[in-house]
Amino acid sequence: MKQKQYSDAFIGRNIQSARIAEGLTQEQLAAKLQVSGCDISRGTLAKIEVGLRHIYAYEIKEFKKILKVDYDFLFKN
Repeated sequence: MKQKQYSDAFIGRNIQSARIAEGLTQEQLAAKLQVSGCDISRGTLAKIEVGLRHIYAYEIKEFKKILKVDYDFLFKN
């Protein structure tokens, strides 16, 4: 069985979609991530949303919690 590959660009677009649905700016989401222990600035978040920066597992966990989405949503393409 072939394993499905996930692109950081897909995940980034899903993060952006969830952020907008929650009514958060990049600055507000970055602040929430920083409070939770993720060292992500607004500029770094912008790079994540367009797929220019790799997303680490612990960051995905915090995005899931803050944006109130499940992993299926983050990984859909």
